[in-house]
Amino acid sequence: MSDLLVSIRHANADDAAALSRVFEAAWREAYTGIIPGITLEKMLSRRNERWWRSTVSRGRPLVVLDIGQGAVGYASYGRCRDRSVPAEGEIDELYLLPEYQGIGFGRRLFRAVCNDLRHHGMNRILVWALAENERACAFYRGLGGERIARVEERIGGAPLAKVAYLFR
Repeated sequence: MSDLLVSIRHANADDAAALSRVFEAAWREAYTGIIPGITLEKMLSRRNERWWRSTVSRGRPLVVLDIGQGAVGYASYGRCRDRSVPAEGEIDELYLLPEYQGIGFGRRLFRAVCNDLRHHGMNRILVWALAENERACAFYRGLGGERIARVEERIGGAPLAKVAYLFR
């Protein structure tokens, strides 16, 4: 892997197919058995290539982790949308293809996004994760995230807890 050319760059319309693949593979790996099956399938079907093509040109920043052969991960972020938490910035989504998880690429993408947010004056950064997604929770705790909130949300009729991690 040391010969890979790794870059983190803003997504463009040509990344739509890769973003769709990353989203589907990462969500299946992360949420199968957590989000009810039919609901998960509906969520996956909505985020097709066409959806991603239109998303890259919208407001919130979207960056991809590119290893020279296209996107293998992405992050969406911007101003914190929840005024009830003590954060200026928020990472909405950070996902990698499963085969690229656990080897440092996620940390690299996370740090790049945090650096961009801080460059724009957003020093306190929030990330939400489903509490049952133990891998994600361990990832954010390992990066120094402080658990500051827990809320319950209904997804597909099932009550699922979300945990907020704050990075200062």
